Amino acid sequence: MRLGLALGYWGRSPDPRHLDLAREAERLGYHSVWTAESWGSDAFTPLTWIAAHTTRIRLGTAVAQMAARSPAATAMHALTLDHLSGGRLLLGLGLSGPQVVEGWYGRPFPDSPLTATREYVDVVRQVLRRRAPVTLDGRHHALPYRGPGATGLGRPLRPITHPLRPDLPVLLGAEGPRNVAQTARIADGWLPLYWSPLRTDLHAAALATAPEGFLVAPLAQARVCADVAEGLRPVKAMLGFYIGGMGHARRNFHADLMARMGYEEEAQRVRELFLAGRREEAVAAVPDAFADEISLVGPRGRIAERLELWRAGPVTDLLVTAPDPETLRVLAELV
Repeated sequence: MRLGLALGYWGRSPDPRHLDLAREAERLGYHSVWTAESWGSDAFTPLTWIAAHTTRIRLGTAVAQMAARSPAATAMHALTLDHLSGGRLLLGLGLSGPQVVEGWYGRPFPDSPLTATREYVDVVRQVLRRRAPVTLDGRHHALPYRGPGATGLGRPLRPITHPLRPDLPVLLGAEGPRNVAQTARIADGWLPLYWSPLRTDLHAAALATAPEGFLVAPLAQARVCADVAEGLRPVKAMLGFYIGGMGHARRNFHADLMARMGYEEEAQRVRELFLAGRREEAVAAVPDAFADEISLVGPRGRIAERLELWRAGPVTDLLVTAPDPETLRVLAELV
């Protein structure tokens, strides 16, 4: 099981610790460092900055949002950064949800998310392989475009720049069982948002068809500390926001996932409190047990014991959100 450092996306401003953490992770032998995006900082620019200040560590997006760019534009970002970094990019993609897709990007959320994802990956793969001009008679992504307002002058193109790696790894952030199963068929890896080493059976059927070398790279908050309850507070804060606020009352993929993991009533309570504006209560309502099983928090010995559970399953890459160099060092020594 390899280690990755997950930096996420910026909050109000750039986090001045990120570059130092990435350099320290490389020094400690971490395999990868990952950035993200929501509706603020983008995923590719900070990763490019990190690439310029490191030499070996792999560079991943976890995740770049599909609605933010056409699939051809995402492929352009990927092939450019892959060249500049000497072949270090891992392209992680995610569909996001209706609130972000329609509210921020001004695009309709696809009525068939699996089809939209499959078409998006198809175009990205065609660009990176550069075998022929890119064409797709897609429902959501058609190249050339022939829909309303089309001039009829569009023609298939192939990238001017020859990609460094035609097999650049593409990973998908997926949550629903059908989405995970499709990911195992069309992608090189999966980026689970909440992963519990106690519930690997939830995904066994979906991952059954995954090819050899398929990456399973969950994100987990980690913190070496004496007080477990104190260490779980940031985990619960994240869960309260995602389960309560990152989605609509009628459609919230994160809350649905928590329910499938055995916490349906608790997920509903968190959503109700958050949507009522009682955010502190929503965070407090997140069960400690749920926060604990998807993270690595506590003294060194406790983390060492829990890491054995993560090793026993299908995880190939553990992507940790670690707030300090000491936590990075302890995890490197244990893994």
